[in-house]
Amino acid sequence: MYEYIKGLLVEISPTYAIIDCNGVGYKAEISLQTYTSFLSKQNHPVLLYLHQIIREDAHLLFGFSDTKERELFRMLISVSGIGANTARTMLSASSSAEIEENIRSANVAALKNIKGIGQKTAERLIVELRDKMGKISGNDEIFSPSHNTIKEEALSALFMLGYSKNMSEKVIDKILRTNPSVTTEELIKQALKQL
Repeated sequence: MYEYIKGLLVEISPTYAIIDCNGVGYKAEISLQTYTSFLSKQNHPVLLYLHQIIREDAHLLFGFSDTKERELFRMLISVSGIGANTARTMLSASSSAEIEENIRSANVAALKNIKGIGQKTAERLIVELRDKMGKISGNDEIFSPSHNTIKEEALSALFMLGYSKNMSEKVIDKILRTNPSVTTEELIKQALKQL
């Protein structure tokens, strides 16, 4: 398996890049995110992270400007019904951060707006990837509170349990208005009853 190619970017289009590495030209399929990152680097040395797919009729290279985009691509193709081209289309239609947020917040409508993604596939993406999204964000905390309050602890716990941040926040605010001295544990229990 190839990890990356480092060489001269000799040709780039919105769908592929060709990199000359010691006299051999490697063609890699790319997303618009990578295209935008590399557009100004034509005829300059670049480092392109790779994912290789070997099929009976083809050996394909998919290239990425950074490892985060590649990791998201790998997560997307792990979902049944999402092939490499669909994953690349998703990465071209939205930024990595937008895709992650849409999956985390269970935004089926936003995912369905991407060509090739229907209702069932969008739901499958959310179910299979929601819990994995925190692993590629490079961030151990779900939220980054400036101070560790009962509300933030409860929000983080509910998010880890799979509830959306917006819905959880509304319920928690309602509980805190009626009982401002509630403990974190009691706040989470009450919120779970209302969600």
